[in-house]
Amino acid sequence: MNGVDLIILIIVLVLLGFALRGAVRHFRGEGPCCGGSGRPAERPSDKHLDGPVIGQRTLHISGMHCANCANHVTGALNAVEGAVAKVDLNRGTAVVRFDRTVDDIELRRAVEQAGYHVDYIEAG
Repeated sequence: MNGVDLIILIIVLVLLGFALRGAVRHFRGEGPCCGGSGRPAERPSDKHLDGPVIGQRTLHISGMHCANCANHVTGALNAVEGAVAKVDLNRGTAVVRFDRTVDDIELRRAVEQAGYHVDYIEAG
């Protein structure tokens, strides 16, 4: 192995080290992914329903990797009129309660417009 090969090998190893460190920080929710700032993600403000809860759905969501992802999904679902969401990043779910009729299509659309995928929706 000559000197040039050794230098290239060292550069590749250093770059792999930085990539690994970034991936670990990303999956811990510490990195600036998904629009984050590198600081712990701020939770969206709590939304409360105007009337009594008349129904609930559990959305199984893929594509969430960190607290910022969960906050984006929470914000997207809370923007649906009459719905309030609680997202569980570890389970990859969002429990959505509502005080009026809300279509599953509307919930799915909100999540997908935020950049995530709804695998399936459970009633109740």
